[in-house]
Amino acid sequence: MARQSPQRPDSDEPVLDDSAASGTATSTEATRALWAELRIDPVEIALPAGTGYTLRAYRPVRELTPTDVEERDQDDPFLARRQVVTEEDDEQVVILDEEVAQEFAESDDEERRARGDSGDEAEADSAESTDDADDEEVPVFLSHKGRLLLFKTAESLVSFVRSGAPNDLSQLDGWGELSERVEPADVTPLDEDTYELDLVVENLRGGHDAWDSTLLIEAGEIARDLSYALRLPAVLEMLSAGSSLDDLDEALRAAANGGIGAFRGRRRLKKIGAQTASLGWRTIVGKISAVVDWRD
Repeated sequence: MARQSPQRPDSDEPVLDDSAASGTATSTEATRALWAELRIDPVEIALPAGTGYTLRAYRPVRELTPTDVEERDQDDPFLARRQVVTEEDDEQVVILDEEVAQEFAESDDEERRARGDSGDEAEADSAESTDDADDEEVPVFLSHKGRLLLFKTAESLVSFVRSGAPNDLSQLDGWGELSERVEPADVTPLDEDTYELDLVVENLRGGHDAWDSTLLIEAGEIARDLSYALRLPAVLEMLSAGSSLDDLDEALRAAANGGIGAFRGRRRLKKIGAQTASLGWRTIVGKISAVVDWRD
């Protein structure tokens, strides 16, 4: 097929500039090469209070020093007792989020007993996995003293990275190089690194037919990463394997994968209460929001 000639100057349609398109593609490739080389990625997270950028990496657990949460917990000794207020059927209900976590834990214990699972088997499995624990890659974020640093603009994030201010990512080998090379234009998260936690509760409250599998699955992924990296044990427990919210995640994945598994996944989803799921996720989003340090 013959190559089309550029539009005449008097045309209303824009002239396609091949050199500009090529330059944009080259710039995008260079940006992705930077993040791939240093094994650090920009992340965008939307929470009820707003949307911000941060950074995330995965490294073997033996290479990382966990974030220090002592100061965070001293500043807010009642962090685990913050109240979550929900409004259901025009009635205001106040629920302590640790009680929600306990309710999920008790429900999960009952389910395990019903399946015939024993604690001895769980302990044996844990012992077998100890040898590989040091090699497991775990998440670490741009955080400091147990608080996630979220930046409202790419410029403010880059300014912080270049400032030399203390943070949990500075222990990584590539941090110094990133601080020298990163530019605001590089802070462009991929679609899979963009998370909308602000939409999760409302989506769940819409009922089974309205549930957005991609939204909810991705929310589970970032919540697990954040709860591990920021040391939020109550959130980890609510999303742990075999928990009610983990069952929701597995059913959503099965339904999204198609085939006979999708049929079974949809049947499992029908058995999960929308109100229970939304209440659990409201607690999770609240706990994550409580440890965010917003930066302009």
